[in-house]
Amino acid sequence: MIPARYGSRRFEGKPLAMLCGKPLIQHVYERASGCELFRRLVVATDSGRIRTAVEGFGGVALMTSTDHLSGTDRVAEVAAGDDSAIVVNVQGDEPFVNATVLEQVIRPLLDPEGPPMSTLRKRILDPALLDDPNVVKVVTGRDGDAIYFSRSPIPYPGRCVPHSAWEHIGIYAYRREFLLAFSRMRPTELEGVEGLEQLRALEHGHRIAAVPTEDHVGLSVDTPDDLERARIMLVNAEARC
Repeated sequence: MIPARYGSRRFEGKPLAMLCGKPLIQHVYERASGCELFRRLVVATDSGRIRTAVEGFGGVALMTSTDHLSGTDRVAEVAAGDDSAIVVNVQGDEPFVNATVLEQVIRPLLDPEGPPMSTLRKRILDPALLDDPNVVKVVTGRDGDAIYFSRSPIPYPGRCVPHSAWEHIGIYAYRREFLLAFSRMRPTELEGVEGLEQLRALEHGHRIAAVPTEDHVGLSVDTPDDLERARIMLVNAEARC
């Protein structure tokens, strides 16, 4: 499911912003549709304009409440009326999402003994990203499950030579029943401090698999400037073909 809302403080109407001749949401939808593990693909939206645009390019969109505070809640509303065993939350502002990373995030949940929730992580190679609070970091145990997520540089670099850190990639897969339960859990203290919803699951004692990936192209469109960067990336990619 791709949550998409029209209102945004930094970029109103973002899902409908044109990128190389297509609305942003169409780029995400078409790339996500390449994942062969998906039984169906749905845009969950609070906007009739977004639904019309999605249906216009042949996609499926369902209307949700305008009162949701997060994309997860929007996805959970749609999941409540669906019988899929696994639900993937594909961010609607990542035009370079690809089938490989979507299959990677799903894999841990195909094991009946696996965790109720999974996400992705990517090695941080640019030291400047360590102190950027917009780049969420994750540390894991030996089993690959997340121990903690933070906007601060974790682990602390003082005694790590060389220092190694992982960026959290915000694509999630859930067992459906866990997603519905998660959406009903009360927000937790660390979640509020860090502003990171996934900490709610950890604080309530649930496992989150954090799957390493090298296949994620990291550009989320949060502002008009990001949209221009995405346009340049797409133009350059086409020029290399």
